[in-house]
Formats: sequence, structure tokens, C-alpha cells
Amino acid sequence: MQMLSQHQELHKIKVLRTSFNRCQLSHQRETGDIPGASSDSKVFIKLYGEKADSSKEPLLVSDNDLGNYFERGRVDEFTLDMMDIGKINRILIGHDNVGLRSGWFLASVQITVPVQGRQYMFPCNRWLDKDEADGRVEVEVYPSEILPTEKLINYEVSVVTGDVRAAGTNAKVFMQIYGEAGKTELIILETDPTTLKGEPQISSSDNAETLQREAADVGKIYKIRIGHDGTGIGDGWFLESVTLKRLAAKTKESDKKKKKKKKSDEEEEEEETREEEGMDVYTFVAHRWLAKDEGDKELVVELVPDGESDLEENTYEVHVLTGTVWGAGTDANVFLSIYGVERGDTGERQLKRSNNLNKFEKGQVDVFSIKAIDLGELKKLRIRHDNSGASPSWFLERVEIIDLKESTTYYFPCQRWLAVEEDDGQIARELVPVDEAFVKKDSENDGQSPATLGLEQKAKSTTYTVKVKTGDKKNAGTDANVFIILYGSKDDTGFVGYSLSSLHHRYSTGWFLEWVEIDAPSLGQCLKFPCGRWLDKSEDDGAVERIIFPAELQTVEYTPFVPYEITVYTSDIFGAGTDADVFIVLYGSDGICTQQKSLCLNKREQRMYFERNSVNQFIVELEDVGDIIEKIRIGHKGGGLNSGWHLDRVTIRRLLPNGKGSETVTFPCERWLAKSEDDGETVRELVPSDIFTEKLMKDGTLKQIEEEVEDPLEVHTYKISVFTGDIYGAGTDANVFLNIYGDLGDMGERKLSKSETNFNKFERGQEDTFTIQAVDLGILYKIKIRHDNSMFSPDWFLEKVEILDETTEESFVFLCERWLSKKKEDKKIERTLYEQSYEGERNSLDASSLSVSSQDSNANLKEPKKSSLVKAAEEGSLIPYHITVTTGTEYDSSTDSRVFIIIMGPQKVQTERLWLDLPEGKDEFADGSVEKFSVWGLDVGEIKKVEVGHDGATPESCWLMEELTIVVPTKGVMYNFVCKCWLARDKGDGLTSRILNILDAECVNIGIKILYEVTVVTGDIESGGTDANIFMTVFGSNGNTEEMLLEKNGDRFERGQEDSFIMEIADIAPLRKMRIRTDGKGTRPHWFMERERAAFIPGEFSMGFGGMAKLFHVLPDHGLYKFNIHPHSNGAGTDANVSLILFGEYGDSGTLPLKESNKSNKFERNQMDEFSFSEMLSLGDLCKVRIWHDNKGIAPGWHLEYIDVMDSAMDKTFRFQCDRWLAKGEDDGQLIRELACANNDILELKERTGKMGRSKEFLMENSSKKRRFERGATDTFQFSSKNVGDIAAICVGHCPKDGKKSSAKADVFWHVQEIIVTEMELCNKCNVKIPLRYKRRDYKVFECAKVTESFASKARSLVPVKYETIVVTGFEKGAGTDANVFITIYGLNGDSGRRALKHKFRNLFERGKTNRFYLETLDMGELKKVRIEHDNSGLAPGWLVERVEITNSATGVTTIFPCGKWLDENRGDGVICRDLFPRY
Repeated sequence: MQMLSQHQELHKIKVLRTSFNRCQLSHQRETGDIPGASSDSKVFIKLYGEKADSSKEPLLVSDNDLGNYFERGRVDEFTLDMMDIGKINRILIGHDNVGLRSGWFLASVQITVPVQGRQYMFPCNRWLDKDEADGRVEVEVYPSEILPTEKLINYEVSVVTGDVRAAGTNAKVFMQIYGEAGKTELIILETDPTTLKGEPQISSSDNAETLQREAADVGKIYKIRIGHDGTGIGDGWFLESVTLKRLAAKTKESDKKKKKKKKSDEEEEEEETREEEGMDVYTFVAHRWLAKDEGDKELVVELVPDGESDLEENTYEVHVLTGTVWGAGTDANVFLSIYGVERGDTGERQLKRSNNLNKFEKGQVDVFSIKAIDLGELKKLRIRHDNSGASPSWFLERVEIIDLKESTTYYFPCQRWLAVEEDDGQIARELVPVDEAFVKKDSENDGQSPATLGLEQKAKSTTYTVKVKTGDKKNAGTDANVFIILYGSKDDTGFVGYSLSSLHHRYSTGWFLEWVEIDAPSLGQCLKFPCGRWLDKSEDDGAVERIIFPAELQTVEYTPFVPYEITVYTSDIFGAGTDADVFIVLYGSDGICTQQKSLCLNKREQRMYFERNSVNQFIVELEDVGDIIEKIRIGHKGGGLNSGWHLDRVTIRRLLPNGKGSETVTFPCERWLAKSEDDGETVRELVPSDIFTEKLMKDGTLKQIEEEVEDPLEVHTYKISVFTGDIYGAGTDANVFLNIYGDLGDMGERKLSKSETNFNKFERGQEDTFTIQAVDLGILYKIKIRHDNSMFSPDWFLEKVEILDETTEESFVFLCERWLSKKKEDKKIERTLYEQSYEGERNSLDASSLSVSSQDSNANLKEPKKSSLVKAAEEGSLIPYHITVTTGTEYDSSTDSRVFIIIMGPQKVQTERLWLDLPEGKDEFADGSVEKFSVWGLDVGEIKKVEVGHDGATPESCWLMEELTIVVPTKGVMYNFVCKCWLARDKGDGLTSRILNILDAECVNIGIKILYEVTVVTGDIESGGTDANIFMTVFGSNGNTEEMLLEKNGDRFERGQEDSFIMEIADIAPLRKMRIRTDGKGTRPHWFMERERAAFIPGEFSMGFGGMAKLFHVLPDHGLYKFNIHPHSNGAGTDANVSLILFGEYGDSGTLPLKESNKSNKFERNQMDEFSFSEMLSLGDLCKVRIWHDNKGIAPGWHLEYIDVMDSAMDKTFRFQCDRWLAKGEDDGQLIRELACANNDILELKERTGKMGRSKEFLMENSSKKRRFERGATDTFQFSSKNVGDIAAICVGHCPKDGKKSSAKADVFWHVQEIIVTEMELCNKCNVKIPLRYKRRDYKVFECAKVTESFASKARSLVPVKYETIVVTGFEKGAGTDANVFITIYGLNGDSGRRALKHKFRNLFERGKTNRFYLETLDMGELKKVRIEHDNSGLAPGWLVERVEITNSATGVTTIFPCGKWLDENRGDGVICRDLFPRY
């Protein structure tokens, strides 16, 4: 529908099912919808306010009289008149506990105070019953939230009916008040209930009928409109006068001065004010008849205040021109409203008395006269009919209004249908005036198609697209007629009807309205108005109309659209017309384009338009493509009996920027768009030939300019070669579609239908060639290719696509080497391929993950750009947050609303609203589900509070949040909130968002992570890409990371491609090496990696492989490692498979299977086995080895004596003593051993340190009582200081005590041998003489070096320790598991490796049981975390782990790792591996 002539922001809408009946609302009581919730008792309420308290008020007479009050699931409304008690702080509500069913379950109370402009929400959700809960029958409730509403003031209306015969009326009297600040809604002056039936509603005596009404404050009143609807037996009314008293509260600032003190946020917002009652009295003298058969026969009159206004009554002569098309006339009743720029409107007037006996006939001009207070300059009119009569459809040509006072004529062109079955089905139109020159020009071109002035109308009006969602409840639908009113910041639309049924008998009139969505493209705004309530006399509160407001969080804003007038000329040749769905796309400069838009709204229009030799005009709103339209793409989708179409030309008209004229661009075609004609194409791209401009001059004339388009784009021919792979099943029978993108735009999706090289297209190992004509696309950089998955064998392996621009002879290659299949690889049938040499940014990566791409489709083709996410991370403004949300399991816990989170830090620093959008395929936070999200937000520093909520605004949009976990990797902390709270309008405290204090969360230290930008380059060789899983491990000086999965995210790791993403890596810098591996799975398990780079985002450090970046620490060359394995002479050999991992100062070797020995039979008793591994990166000095076997074979038990490892690069041998069994039946039954290196070398690492800060001066006193700095002495001092980081230098000097001069004549020196700062393990060997100075500023500066014992040296000193591991299984049903369980323990000195938790002949991990295991490994120091997992095997693999307890048998220290979560693919978050952190 098209409404509201001037662009304005929507504030609210009113949806109603039957006639207008506004109910004054003050209190609402909602009774809960649970069994036995109803009550027969008498209910009372008491209000406690800031100024005073009310008495206990009984709730006796309901405004929405539902018969039986306080029934289950119903809402009762009451209006209470009482003194102003100020802001309401709390209420007391209860009942007298009398009656058969006295118990009552109260859901909530809502109190609206119009004069305050506030709505108070009091959630209750509890029993008021002697026999339920705590037995109380009255309860105090505090407001959960106070919402602002439209503020109303009191008006006292005194209406005096004249003292003439039959002066009174039985009709419904209404009034509307106009003031400088706007106008009120229609005020109904209802009949007094005590008046006897048949007596006049407005008394005929001299005594005034006085009524009080609440309405909007319109400021100083300049006019009123009063009238009646003409119903009833004695409807004629003689109105004498109206007296209007405007009661407004005048606010004054208090003169009292108060001392400054700290205030809460609420107190700061409310300034101290003083209110005084003010009264303005207006008298309006009418002394006239409002009757059909008296006076001027008008039922409505406009009045100005007596003696206070300069406004005068004006007469407007209205000329209504009905169109000349067939069936243009109407028999319906027509209504008109005229609007002025500054002085309001005339209100809706029925056009009754015309100069013609039969009004509104085809080609007829009807003249009417409307009297109203002068409106000044006219800005719009609203005209409608009531769709009554035998032939209600009406084609309105235009309306002309003559202002008789100013002798000015306004032209309001329409040229559209007002008919339910024509055009857009609307029977109401809003029209705006246009200049006379356009109207005259239009009347001269009567042979043209209609709607030639529609563009001007469209530009000055707003089209609202209304979507209405009916709820998914039993009997939610309705057969009644539905109406809607839109309220904006400037005006409202009046009644807009939607005739839903033509039935005379309404079988289902009740209606449950879910929401209304209103999209206004010209405003760039889409608003959603949630409702979630019944419009039914027998449901809810019995109301059949509702005023609903937009949900702020659900508002979508976008770039506003602009109107285009598109005229399509169909050729005059046989069979030229079409019934197909015609669409169009407009292109501006730089490839900017609109969305694809269908010109017909429905199939009926498709049959009506595009006939042979027809001219069809459409006014559409599309994206603004700029000042120049470079090309258009027009086509149809086929279908229908006569889809073939011969298009002659297309013209597109746009208004000039100032609105004073227009520009028309012509696009010639003169070709078929048909599968059976011409080249078989149903889509054409057209370029402009000439431009016709019309400008409105100052003298009111039109200046017309016609010119040819200079240098239009050329039409190029593209030769497309599609290569199908030469592997089994590579060919496809499906339909293939292609779209090509260049820097000048795209060609639109085209079907590759006719191959020039093969009759059977897209077969295995085949090259198919196609020719497509399109307007010059410029330099090609991307294509999108897909198939429709149709026919018997749709799966397709596409090798590559080559495109030759025959006009420029440029060739472009797009590599694929992937499946387009619903069954294989990633199950996608659409691929986006980039040109082989393209270096810009790509947008194929998933933006929701912690990943960024260095490529984007709009990037410069020659200059690769950094992602905005990388730039923000480098600046430190954005950091990642990992959010885990657990939904409760109670009834109705789930929600399909959008959930958000706001993270707050100190000093009111907070992130923006971070939306937690569910992944594709999930549409709700289901009961018991665990959803994980990774979002980027502002770094707020130390987190203080967290706000979490959702955008649901209907009563039924409830959500039970069980638990919330926030991980901040860059801070190394995890916060866990156990919430178990409702976020719902009708549950809990009625709030849909709440703020959680960080003090209520459990804080766990998980270790700081550093952000690195990782770039992976896949080689440009055949089949270089992969769909296997790729894993990376990074090694640094301070340890190594766990193995991390590099997410494929669709299009990563493809041939010749460079992929960048952000990863969180433990703080182990400087990095030394990284290990990359694949799992060898997928349809393309092999991968050719060219190089990889990891860049430390906050700083300058980078690390690369393959020549991309210089290593910060260069490792020694690749070397040869030889292993001599010596079993015990008295022990036993093994037939099992043995593996080991070496650990050194440069990381570990990874798993090395010991397969090829110098002996044919390995690991035999008293036998030395030698194994060699070449081309291994040097590990530096070795510190430990982890060795194990798989316990397979006939005799797997094995007694290992020692291992010797020879490093050829270092020419060193490292011994690892064991002398222990690796056997299930021997020793402690373990199959894995960790052995420390037996070499006793002390390894030190020395490196220069950087600067961070400077400490204060420390005085090392030397007195006669306690001599210091004697010859050969070592003196120790202790000082406390702020953290200055790694010490870069120390300043040392000495001077006479207390500044006294020294008696020594010669220079005095102090010879310092060495200074050691033990706190940071820093030392500096100076060995210099320091001269005595008389000024403290004279000192010597020595650079420092950081000396630490290497990790390898520390590890050599570690001894084996047994760890007692206790695993407690939960007590819920099905908590036990039959799967194989594994554990990995992580400590400061490394990890234990993955260990299986097994016991022979025992059923482990049963419900409620505790299992104990002993694991031996080298001392791991303080334990940091535990990884517990299972292999998902067995009949019932799901497992609920309560906790894990680990005790160091050497120290007796026990560390507890709580869990309380499922390891089950079918429950919670679906993971079978969890990292547990200690809780102290």
C-alpha cells in the first residue's frame, strides 16, 4: 500500500478486527494460565507512590467486561480515578479469600498512567491462596521495568445544544482538536449510561453536557472539528457552542539549591521539579445545524476559538476526474481528506453533493464544495471509497482543488485504480500536488500509456509493504475483515482495510496476531511490530483492536531506495507478447547494480501486460545506482503458454536531483527473448542510446533536451570452455548455470544450454564450449557456477573454466578441481571461483568464525588489502570473545528470538550489542541445547558486567537461560555464570534482558592466548587442493601449542590459493617451528602446501616457511637421528608395535613409529635395535622421551633397559635410562613410559631484554657500623619495586654520604665485579671501576642480559611421579558409558600424553560410580588442565562426568577438576572431549 505523502518515521500501528472502539486503559490484571488459576474472590489493589499512597481500591467493574472476572488465562482491565501519587514504587494486591474458588494465580499487573506517560510492569507469577505456596492472599510487588508511553493530558469538554425544536441528537458525536503541536485522535463523545433509551445523547436544554477525556497535548489550540455520523432516528443536531478546558501540568525548576553529592543513575536522570496545574479555556461558538436536512446539510463543522484567532473559514472547490478506461466509474461512497502544510487538515468528508446526478462515472468531472478553516498551502490529499454498491471499482484520473480564497489551483494526479480486484488492490490513495506544466504536458499525450505522472507521486510519497503473521495456535486464523492504521511522527494513515473474506456469516472471527512487519524502501527501514495476543471478544482481554509499537531490536535499516519509471515497449510482430514473469536489473558505474526485480506482482498482471504492440509502464523502487545507468539486464523466466517475447525497447525515467524535472534513458533491443527464436536466449543486456531531459524552468515552462549517449559500453562475446574432470562419475546430467563478474559488473546468471562441441554436455574428461553475449564486464575476476541437482546423475566434478573475451582476445582461467554434489565433499552444488592470477581479497570465507580473508570481491585487482578484522586486531580495538549459552530443559524454555550480549568494563566502556546468530540449519535455542559462538568486540579491559537478552517482544517469546560461559582468550580467563533465569515477558520478572555482575561468575584461569594471522599458500599444481582436515602445531621457546585444526570453511586450501585467518596461540614466542599434518581423509586427501606464515598481530614478529618470511630464530640444519633401543638382558622382548616421541629445546619430534630396524626381528631379549630418521628438524639438546607400544601380538610385554639417541648435526649422544616393564602384567601395568635424559649438562639461554619501564632509585647504604662493599665482599640487598618488565639496563653509581665532600684528593673508584638481580634472574658482569661522584645523576649504565635455565635442562632433572586419578561419573539416568575413555594431563612441565583409563575385567564408569587409576609420568609441576574424552564406541557411549581428581603421590597435592557436563554427541553441545580446569 502507498501512504503518507511525506517521509516520516513510524511510531506505532493500530491493528483492529472490527469497528473502531478505543478503550481507556489504566490497570490490567492477567490471571495465570495454569489449572485452578481462576478466583471468585473480590480483588483489591493499593498503590504506593512517591508523593502519597492510595487506599485499598476494590476492582469491581471491568472496562472490558468479560462477564466472569479473574478467569484462567484472561486479562481484566480496570480504570481507577484517584489523586496523583507520583511515581509508583510498589503495589499491594490481594483478595478477600471468599468464595468457592477463592485461590488465585496472578501472572502480572500492568499499570498505565497516561498523565505521567509511564507504563509500569509488575510481574507476579505466584499463588494468592491459603492452600498453595506460602498461604498468603495478598502480596507486595515491585515494578520490573517502567516503559515510556504517549503522555496524555485531561480535557474538559462542555457541549451546549441549541434551544430550538428537535435540537438534540441520537447520533454518535465526535470531536478532534488541533493545536500548534499537532492534533488529537478522534474523540468520541459517548452517551451517558444513565440516559434513558430514546433520549438525545447531547441534551437539548441550556445546560451543557460536560465530559472529561484524556488526549494528546496539542499545545495552543487553534481549531476543533466536531460532528456526528448521522445515525439514529433523530440524528439532526443544532450545536450552540463548545467550551474546551485544557488541563496541563506546568513544570517549573525548583529554586532550592542542594549540595553536590553522589547520585545513582536514576536520580541523576530525574531533576528536581515542581508541577503546577494550569488551565486554558477556549470557547467555540457554532450556532448552527449539523443535519442532513437543515442549513447547508453538512454533518461536520470546523470552529475556531471565539475572538482569539485570525483564521477564517475557507471554501475549497474539489474537481474529481474519473478516468476513461473501461469500467472506470464507481457506485461506492467516496471520502476525501485535504491536508495543509502547517494548519492541519479538513478531516475525512464524504463527497455527497455533486454537480452531476450520477457521480463518478466514466470520463466525468464531478465538482464538490468543502468548507474548512483555511489550511494554507496544500501538501496532500487522501481519497478512498467504501467498496459498496454494485460496481465499486474506480479508476481515478486526478483531483483538482481550487482554493477560492487565494484563487490557486492544485493538481493531484492519480491515474490508478481504487479497486480490490485491480492494480495493487487498494481502495485508498494518497496524492500529492504537481506543477501545472506537467499536467498540461501529460494531457497532450493522451495516446501514451497511463501513470505518466506516477513517478512524481512516488517520489513524494512512501510505499509501505505490510506483512502480517498469524500465530500458530488452534483457531488462530480469522474470517473477519482486518484494518490497520499507521501512526508516524507527523500523521497517521487513517483506516486501511484488508478484506480477508467475502462470507456473510463469520464462522471464525477470533484472531491471534503474531506480528506485523512494515517495510518502507524509500525510507530504508523495515520495522517489526510484535503483538503475540488475541484479537477476540472471547479470549485474552476481549479486545478486537490493539495498538502495537515497533521492537527497536528488530528494526532493520538499509540504504533508502529511489523510484524509477520503467516503460516497456513490446514489438508489433506476430507472437511478440509474453505471459512469462519479466524481470529487470539496473547497473550504474563501477558495477553497482540493483537487485533483480519482477515487474509484475502476480500472474494476473503477467497475463494483462506485455501484449503485442503494447506499452506498459511500471513504477518501482530500487537501489540508487548513481547518476548514470550504464546498462540494464531484462529477461523472463519462461513458463506459461506463450513465453517467447519480442522486445522493442525499454525507457527508464528518473527525477532530477532537485525534483524539478526528469531524465529518460532509452535502451533499444529489437530482439527475441525466446528459447525457440534468435539465439535461444531469454535474457538480454541493453546499453543506452539516447537521453531525454525535461527541466522545469522558473517561468513554469518545461525545457526539453535530447542527446545521444557518448561512449556507451560495447557488447562483448565471451567464449566459455568448461572442463569436466577425468575421474569416475565426474559427468553430470543436471542443468548448469553460470554468472561472470568483472570490475564493470556481472552478466547475471545464465544457463549453459547449448554446447558447441558436444551433444551430451558435461561428460567425464570432456570440454564443452558455450558462447554468451554480454555488455563489457571489464577485467574478469570471479565466476559463480552451479547446477540444479536435477536428473538421474547430477553429481559433477568440475576441473576448470576458461573464458575468452573474443572482443579483446583476453583469456581468464578459473580453477576448481572440486565436486559440485549433494553427496560428496562439502555437499555443495554451487562454487565461487576466482581468476587464477587474482590477488585481491576474497569473500568466500565464513565471516562468523574467528577467521578473516585477505581477499574481497570488491578489492583492487592488483593490490591485496588487509582485512578490516586484522587491522582492528592490530590496533587492539577488537578482541575475540567465545560465548557458550546453555538453554534450560523446562517446558517452553526454547526461543527463536535473536540473542545478544553486551560486555561491560570499567568507566562505562562496553562493547556494542553482539548478536549470537545461530548457524545455518538451526532456527532456535532448543530446550537443553548448548550453543557456541565466537564474536569480535571492543576490548573493554577488565570485565565488570555482562548484559544478555533477546529481541523477542511478544508475551510468548520466552527463554530459560541455564548457563552462560564467556572465554576471553587474550586475557586468559573464563567466566561461568550459572543463571537459571527466565528472559520472558510472561515469566519470572518479565524482563527480556538482564545484567549479570562478574562477581557472581566463577572465574577460571585458562592461560593467555596471543592472536596470530596465519597465511597458508596452496601450491599451483594439478590436484594441489584438499578437503582433508589440516592440523597445525606451533613450537616456541616457551613450549608448544596443542594440535589445532585449521578450519576449511568452504573454499580454503584450494589450488593456487592464499588463505588468511586469525588463530589464538599460546604465549610461547619467539616461535621456532611449526608442524603441519593432514588426516588423509576426504575425497581429495592429498595436499600440496607451498608455504605458511604466522604473523603476531599486535607486534612486528613474524614467522614463515618456504621463503615467505625470515625466521626470528634459525634452527640448525636438518639432521640424522639414530635410536639404539636396548631391552633388558633378563627381561623379555615384544611383538607389539613401538612408537616414541622425542622432546628437546626446539620442541618435539612428533610420533615416530619404530618400524625399520637393523635387525629383522625387533625388540628381542638382550638385543640392540637401531633405527634411523633422516631429514628431521633439529630438536637441539634432548630432555626426555615418551615411548609406548600398542600391546598387540603374541607376547607384547617388554622390559626396556635404555635408549641412546645420536644427533648427527650436533654430534652428540643422549641416553635415556628406563630399566622398567612396559607390560599389562608386570610392574605397575603401564604400557607407556616417560624417560628423562641422563646427560648432566646445564644448559643456559641468554638473550637481550627489552624496555618496559623504569624503577625508582634504590639507596644501598654503607655506614661505619655496618661496612658494605669491602674488598672481595658480596653484599645482598632487597628492594620492592613496580614491575618494569625484563630489565634492560641498570644504573650504578656512588657518592659521599649525605652529600658531604670527600677529603680524598685523588680520584676514588669502586671496582664492581658483578651485580646480580635475582628476582628476574638477570645478571651483568661489568668488571669496571666506578668513579666517586658528588652528584647522584652521575652514574654508569650497564646493559643487562636475561639468563635462564633452558627447558631441556629443567626437564632432565625431573623424576617420575605417580598420579592418582579419580574419575567420578554423574548420577543422572544413563550417565554411565561403555566407550573407551582417555585422559591427558597438562602441567607447567609438559603433558602426560593421551592415556587410556582401563582395568581388566571391570565395568568402569557406571552411573554414580567412582573409578581410580594410577598414571606414571615425569613430574608435571602445577597442573593446569585435564582433557577427558572417549571414542564414542559401545552400545551406550554417552557419559556424564561429574569431576576428575588428580593427586601427586610425591607431594600429596590434590587438584580437583569439576565438569558436570555430558560427553555425548546427542546431548548438550554434542562434544565427546572436554578440557577441564582446576577450581581452587
